[in-house]
Amino acid sequence: MRGRQKIGRSEYVFLFQTAICPSLFASRHFQKQMRYCDLHCDALTKERDFQVTKENLTAGGCYLQCFAAFISVRKDRYDSALTLCDRFDALCKEEGYHPVRRSADLKENAVNALLTVEEGGAIEGDLQKLDVLYERGVRMMTLTWNYPNEIGFPNFPDFESLKEGKLPFTARETSRGLTEFGRETVERMNLLGMLADVSHGSDKLFYDVAEICGRASIPFVASHSGADSVYACARNLTDKQLRVLGDLGGVVGLDFCADFLSGDLSVKGQKDAILAHARAIVNAGGEDVLALGSDFDGIPENPYLKNPAYMPDLLDVFSREFGSRITEKIARNNFLRVFQKVCH
Repeated sequence: MRGRQKIGRSEYVFLFQTAICPSLFASRHFQKQMRYCDLHCDALTKERDFQVTKENLTAGGCYLQCFAAFISVRKDRYDSALTLCDRFDALCKEEGYHPVRRSADLKENAVNALLTVEEGGAIEGDLQKLDVLYERGVRMMTLTWNYPNEIGFPNFPDFESLKEGKLPFTARETSRGLTEFGRETVERMNLLGMLADVSHGSDKLFYDVAEICGRASIPFVASHSGADSVYACARNLTDKQLRVLGDLGGVVGLDFCADFLSGDLSVKGQKDAILAHARAIVNAGGEDVLALGSDFDGIPENPYLKNPAYMPDLLDVFSREFGSRITEKIARNNFLRVFQKVCH
């Protein structure tokens, strides 16, 4: 029978220090794993059974988690956004997240948190409300969700018909994009230093944003999308869109929503699908275009990636596929490059 292993003095000191200062444990833990940035989650609007928790983020090695103020209501949208800004502030205090507004604010031995908005209808057609959200710390805004708003049109031509089964999942909105106010909004976001996010946007909206941002030499993002060439779905980007995004220095955060990835909902099926989407995105847009955008707490549990604590396994899969240099780009460096350039 083996004897009990002795603990040296340095280990006793470390155990005592971490008992009174948990951040020391986080520091030691984070030094042992690859850190990552996640461009999208919906924890601010979920009530229970959270996927995104401080425990899961720390276990997974999260460096920066974007928290979306998701606006699903059709009235009082701006007030709802302000309420969620308050909720973000409270969450950071309660959970010990480090809120950031620019790259210089980032801390290495912390879970950094960035406030975003999902659904540009939050500003209710008023650029002054956009300015207020910027002052509250919002640094990325998804221009549309599943319904048209004052800014533009979503990827599905008619979401209600889709829900009723009258429209296929593959039907894409190609003719309607940004409104005139939408163009003004993107231009204002570029001036402020707020990332324009085209996930959920129509094909025409994507190219309208690309034209405006390209002219200004400012990158934009698709915070949570996939590759249409792997799984045909209007929520995924075509190879042409991925090439444009890469050419303009932007990134796409790979979404973990199983319904957008594959028809195979097994653990292996989803693991293979995520790798296939990652491979397709890199092949189409280059190694600088792929990032991560889980959509945790806004999607049903993915059989393979149930919550952020499972991220090390995915990054290990990517390391075997792409090598450590490119995987570091995917995990955090690609998005940090864009964040540093836009949110200065």
